[in-house]
Amino acid sequence: MVAPCLTGRFRFYNRLQSQEDFAAVFACNNRSSDELFLFLSKKNGTDIARLGLAISKKYIKKSVDRNRIKRIVRESFRLQKKNLKGIDVVVLLKKEINKRRIKEIKILDTHWEKTTK
Repeated sequence: MVAPCLTGRFRFYNRLQSQEDFAAVFACNNRSSDELFLFLSKKNGTDIARLGLAISKKYIKKSVDRNRIKRIVRESFRLQKKNLKGIDVVVLLKKEINKRRIKEIKILDTHWEKTTK
């Protein structure tokens, strides 16, 4: 028997992968939003929290900047994963974030708290 990895990595089973998974979360009414992000959440009936990201090219043109935001959101999710058991979350970007504001994404923690309620 192989022991589970306790490194806290963002594993494949913590990702929303299929179109049906995303559609199920989009159909649910649990929302948390501010001027930058829209968080959609839905209970998934398991003990595993899963994350889906929708960071549009419309708002952030450069792939480097889009990937940086994705890394920040994934890391925030990884740190909050223990509190989010059994929840599927999709994070959408609502408007453009300039480079200075990327460092100010501490508001993610308040969204994680709202999704658990």
